[in-house]
Amino acid sequence: MCASNKQEAMNDDQDMRRSVEELRRTFKSGKTRSVDWRKEQLRAVLRFIQENEDTLFKLLQSELGKHPIESYRDEIGVVKKSANNALNCIDQWVSPKKGRLPLIFFPASRKVLPEPLGLVLIIGSWNFPISLTLDPLIGAISAGNTVVIKPSELSPNCASFLAQVLPSYLDRQAIKVIEGGREVANELLQYKWDKIFFTGSKKVGQIVMAAAANNLTPVTLELGGKCPAIFDILPNSVLKVAAKRVVSGKWGACAGQACIGIDYMLVEQKFASTLIEELKKTIKRFYGDDVKNLRNLAKIINKGHFDRLRSFLEDPAVANSIVYGGSFDETRLIIEPTILLDPPLDAEIMNEEIFGPLLPIITMDNIEDSIEFINSKPKPLALYAFTKNENFKKRILDETSSGSVTFNDTMVQFVCDDLPFGGVGQSGFGRYHGKYSFDTFSHEKAVLERSYYFELEPRHPPWSSFKLQFLRFVYNYDYVGMVLLLLGLKRPSNS
Repeated sequence: MCASNKQEAMNDDQDMRRSVEELRRTFKSGKTRSVDWRKEQLRAVLRFIQENEDTLFKLLQSELGKHPIESYRDEIGVVKKSANNALNCIDQWVSPKKGRLPLIFFPASRKVLPEPLGLVLIIGSWNFPISLTLDPLIGAISAGNTVVIKPSELSPNCASFLAQVLPSYLDRQAIKVIEGGREVANELLQYKWDKIFFTGSKKVGQIVMAAAANNLTPVTLELGGKCPAIFDILPNSVLKVAAKRVVSGKWGACAGQACIGIDYMLVEQKFASTLIEELKKTIKRFYGDDVKNLRNLAKIINKGHFDRLRSFLEDPAVANSIVYGGSFDETRLIIEPTILLDPPLDAEIMNEEIFGPLLPIITMDNIEDSIEFINSKPKPLALYAFTKNENFKKRILDETSSGSVTFNDTMVQFVCDDLPFGGVGQSGFGRYHGKYSFDTFSHEKAVLERSYYFELEPRHPPWSSFKLQFLRFVYNYDYVGMVLLLLGLKRPSNS
């Protein structure tokens, strides 16, 4: 490294350290604990989104090929909804929760007081570079933390815009955006944080968790995995609606580059051809059937991911399973919506998260065998099931484990503020959205206060059989028995 580059790196390290230290000082000052301050920052996030909506549309179009409607549905609208919800609910969220205490501590009061964790690091994702960066920020602000945002370098235009423009809306002493690549992320992970929130791949999630372990920092990992969709036999009256929801959920959200997108489908063999024909018709209606002129379909983020997806199909056995699509436009980084029927289960496409517009359909003799198939794989972030069979729904809920289960639709659980969003097992851990975001970035502090005016002596030595019996009644909330004991009476045998 030449001298000028060394000096630049040293200056960057010093700037980062100064930024982290400033945020620590701001938090210690108590400034961010003010509910008025939190509301002011939430309104600032809303202004940022509203005043820059057209610019964000253009950035998302150029970087990911997203249509403005898709961008509003999955990015702009999500942030607006989350910020407005937090503004409407924050007074309730910050209020202490009360509860009862055992009589032995009478008179006393008890409450659970939510308090901010401190300094938070949020590492954003490239596939939804606005919503998956600002949505957790809303939770961190609502809880009263200071925050460093590290946008993904894989969507560099969006990252640069966030770094250059967002700070002009927010309190720079409490919220900072640090732009950069893997080296910057690794450097940030060396600092002591009070919470790290990461959205991305399992591989990088392991790196984040290992770094956090050095300081015993709590983490929320929003990862992914192979999200299955079970498709039961449906009557023609609802098949078209179900097919629309599958096609929209698989290809309509960043061309399948979504952690909760359908990774593969399970269907009974006798119903597979009917389903595939309906999917084909829907794909053509939504996106067209010429890879050079596809419309409403996002592009693959970069050449590396494009080549990875293409490599899935280079296996001859996998290529032979293609029943629709399979074409590429390398110049525009577009991959045609592709359906594969029964590719080899040991192929890479069936063992790695696809994260793209390729959809394997696996057939089975009985749709209820899909439960065993799903359970043979790591727990997914999302599980989808299209069925009208209530008993089958119950079996899916009782016998599988996943971050979420959605019946008869796809992706919609992500925009429900009253539902927790998060994974289980290898698909991640921790949860957010709505009140769950506030909780993720808060510590619930237990507070108990006692009076000096009354004391129950049975809690103190010297011990006696009377005190033991008294405590038994108290801890079992058997107040009748306790009163009888104090009066020297016995409980009637039939009571």
